Parts: sequence; structure tokens; C-alpha cells
Amino acid sequence: MSVRALWIISHDKGEHAAIRFSRRFATVEHRAKRLACSSYVAVPEDNTVLKLLLTELGQSDSDKTYVALRDDCVHQQTSPALELHLEGHRKGTLWPVLTISHGPLILVCLPLVDAPPEPRPPLGSLLSVSQSLTLLSGLQTFLLGSGGKPDSDSLPSRLTMLPSVLLQICPLGTPLDVPPLGAPTSPTAPNHVGNQKQPAWKTGLHRGRAVVNVALVETVQSTQYGNQSRQDLWDVYGIVTCKCEVEGVLPNVTVTLTLPPNGSPLQDVLVHPCVTSLDSSILMSSSMDNFDGSAFSGPYKLPFSPPLEPFRLCSYTSQVPVPPILGSYQLREEVNQLHVSVSLKLHESVKNSFEYCEAHLPFFNRAQMGIVDVKVNSGQLDVSKEKNLLVWGLGQKFPKSREVTMEGKISFSGPMQGPTDPLCTQLTAYIKLYFKVPDMTLSGCCVDQHSVQVYSSAKPRIITSRELVSKEYFIWNSTGSAPVFSGHMML
Repeated sequence: MSVRALWIISHDKGEHAAIRFSRRFATVEHRAKRLACSSYVAVPEDNTVLKLLLTELGQSDSDKTYVALRDDCVHQQTSPALELHLEGHRKGTLWPVLTISHGPLILVCLPLVDAPPEPRPPLGSLLSVSQSLTLLSGLQTFLLGSGGKPDSDSLPSRLTMLPSVLLQICPLGTPLDVPPLGAPTSPTAPNHVGNQKQPAWKTGLHRGRAVVNVALVETVQSTQYGNQSRQDLWDVYGIVTCKCEVEGVLPNVTVTLTLPPNGSPLQDVLVHPCVTSLDSSILMSSSMDNFDGSAFSGPYKLPFSPPLEPFRLCSYTSQVPVPPILGSYQLREEVNQLHVSVSLKLHESVKNSFEYCEAHLPFFNRAQMGIVDVKVNSGQLDVSKEKNLLVWGLGQKFPKSREVTMEGKISFSGPMQGPTDPLCTQLTAYIKLYFKVPDMTLSGCCVDQHSVQVYSSAKPRIITSRELVSKEYFIWNSTGSAPVFSGHMML
């Protein structure tokens, strides 16, 4: 695995972007030219890379919100690898361009693809991609610290040290001590520390009490129309993060994900490069394929040798039959006022115990709210007339019927104009739900505390948790127009 080029970019909320560090590796570029032959595309100048990258990430051209090569519906971005399209005499496409964005920094890497450019190889088959992401993650930790919080005082000095650091960990564009191609097929007890070499990507050793913390967060997003002519959409995806404080140079840990007997198989599974072995059938299930019931349904065993810092062990998607909360939203325009009718129903399969649950009803392109005569059968209603916003706090439980309603009228007779939105005109309006359900996932996926195995000299304390959270959970007014999405929602 080798790297053709590396860039560190700084920016201030998308503005004043500048390349703080760049490095190209001539020997790797020579190999890329020999591999690609007539399809070879050279790495352009830094200012060209900066412009193309910011456009692709949506961090530039604030006055130009639509870019055809990026935003056209025929170019659906389903991969973490970006494409940079070059114009002029160097016309061509740079791929795969990998990025990690955190705070004021964007770390960018162009790995060498040891395969012919056409046909383009599947991203999952390229070991250089996962190893390049590991390299970027390590550089991120070096530049920002283990907490991931930028320090304006220490960042310049660390950037100054970066050339000498790369000379040690990535000489001539090839990172040292990356995971080997032939990984062991099963976890084994580690050898004595004295027989093991500490890899360059591991910056130190843990000393002290052994603790393994595994957290599973499942996220649901939904777009509901309440109209038979439009199909409601929802997506569920999960992320398993780990923090392993275990003694030893290369300790072995195994985490097992399990599903209930009637649970849908996990799909689109991606794992961290530190995972040492994996059943290939786990990676074969994709949400883009037709589900035929033959997919691998677990248990999902993930043996790995963990880094010191918290990391994402794996991610997945899951197909669930219904969204957790079904909603109905209706607005009727009357003389100088709106009639509002809302119904929210919690599905019977969802645990009726929330950490929080709120429904936000914004109103755009109208005068400020005047008289608000709205009643709810459960929870508490807060009114922000300056923001033209109703916040319905549903508390920690739905009533026994698992259904809540809102009914009433709102006049917009304030002295000033309220917030504006180019999309939400006339009766185009939405409810956005915010909620978190502890100790539950829609897929039923969980990490059993007793299934976590640690091969170490000290017995660790095992901590596991799981929760369901909402993101981009919209219920559109069924009596007005609304944006319509086709196919699966993008994650």
C-alpha cells in the first residue's frame, strides 16, 4: 500500500480555505503511471486540488448551490471515495480521493490503486483504501490530539513537525507496520510482550485498569407524506464504537453482534482496518440488492487488535418494516389563520421509554405569530412567536394508547415578518421529530456483555450500551406540496 499525495487543508466554516501542508511521492507516482499506462492522470497543482475538493465537499461557491457534476441525481454518491474531475490539458478523473474532516482541518489522501483503472475495481476490494483512512486517522490524532479538539497554539508546531513524522511512519509514500495481507483466521492469545514489536500507528501502551467500552448507536431517518400517492421512506443505520483500555502491545478483542430470531440481516457492513478476520458472507449483503432471505443473519463476530483511541469498529444498515413513529400533519388555510391538526403514533414494537422526544413545527414566509390557540392531549407546548415555531415536548413516555394529538388555530398578525425559507411556501410545511430511546435498536441488534472476549493478562471491565436516535425525521403537511424522493434515502 502506498500514497501518491497527501494534503492538510485548514478552513473557517468553509471560508478562507488554504493548504497548510502537501506532500507528493515521486516514486509512487512513477508506479501509478506505469500501472495506468494511457489512462494515467497526473496529480494537479495544489491550488487546483483545493478548488476541486472544496467544490466536491460543498465548501465553496456559496452563491452557486447547484453543481451538476456533484448534485445531479444521476451522480448519486454512494461511496466514501470522492472523484475530482480535471479540465484542460490534464483532463481526467482522480479516484479514489479520501478525506477526513474535523473542526478546522480537512485531511486528504490519494492512495495508489494497484489495479488497472478500467474496469474500476470495487472499493471494498482495495486494501489501500482502508489503510489510507487509517493513516489519515492517525495524522488527525497527531495534529488535533486524542480528544480531537483543535488547539490553535499547538497546531502550527505540529504541522512543522509533520515532514519528519512522515519520514518515519511513511517513508517514500509507504506507511510502515500496516496490517499484513494474510491476516490470521481466528483470534489467538497474544505472545509475550517482549516478542512483539510495537507498530508505528500505535503511539503508546495502556497502563492501568483494563476497561472495554462498546457502544451501539442506531439512527433512523424518515420522510413521511401522509398521502397514498407518495411513498413514505425511512432508513436505519448503526455504528458500533469502541474504547479499549487494555494492556499489551497487540491485545486481541472479539466483539459479537447478535440479532433476534426474526431480525433482518445487517447490510452494507463496513469494518475498521484493525479487524483481523471476517466471514466474507458478512460483507456480501447490500441494501442495493433484492432481499431474498438467504443473507447472513449472524452472529457477527469481529476479532480485532484495538488502537488506543476511541474508534468506529463497524457500521451497517438494516431494513425494518415500519418507522418507529408514524405521523399525520394537516394544515388548512382560513381567514388570516391556519388550522393545525397533528397525530403521532408510536409503533407497538418500540420501547415506550424516551430520554427525550420533541416535535418542532416551524412556519416560514409569514408574518410573526399572533394568537396561538392550540391544544395537545399529552406533553407540553412551547411557543416562540419570534421564530414562528411550536415546540411540542412529549416527555419520556407516550400515553397508554401510544398516540398523541395536537389541534388548534394560529393567526399570523405580528408586526414583523417571520423566518423565510425558499422551499416552504404556502402550505408546504413539515414537522421535525427529535428523539432518543435508550437500551433499544430498531433492528434488534445488540452487543451482549458476556460475548465480548479479551485476550489479555488482566481481566477487564466490560461496558456495553445501545440506543436509538432520530436524524432528519420529517412529517410533511399532506394538504400541501412536498419534496419527493425516489428509491432509498441516502445515508
